[in-house]
Amino acid sequence: MAEASYRLVARFAKPHGLKGEAVVFVPMREAEALLGAGKTLTPIDADGRPTAPALTIEQARPYHRRWLLKFVGVDERTALESWYGTAFGVPDVPDPTDDGSGPLREHEIPGATVLARGQVIGTVRQVLQIPGGPMLVVDGGGREYLIPYRPPILVETDRARREIVVDPPPGLLEL
Repeated sequence: MAEASYRLVARFAKPHGLKGEAVVFVPMREAEALLGAGKTLTPIDADGRPTAPALTIEQARPYHRRWLLKFVGVDERTALESWYGTAFGVPDVPDPTDDGSGPLREHEIPGATVLARGQVIGTVRQVLQIPGGPMLVVDGGGREYLIPYRPPILVETDRARREIVVDPPPGLLEL
């Protein structure tokens, strides 16, 4: 039987306080529907495969453009120390209403074409998760560009064409 595929919905950023709360970055708009009490998140690898048993969310709330989660059975900060960079996912069940349009999911970003002012900059090699938010590593024209993956620089994504349109501030592409 094939192993279930999971969709990335959160990435561990850091422990918060002493009682087992975790600060996570959530790269999607539907966070509230996915992060409620009683919901489960599964640690996953880069290919969307589970790496550990699922964790049940005890509490969840928005926290400075991120989310603060408390998991059932995780009651101390020390339990979270080894979680840095851990990705969490939910089963990737095909949505019958998904027509392939809309924003790119995080696992679809590497390999996407990046455009600015109608010109191709290059292709996304990876997405770096840094404290200020996600950063695209783009290879193009024999150079490597680091481009913040958030508004106002991020203008739109097109899932059907696997394109990301950005509006970089003056000088960003010359760094």
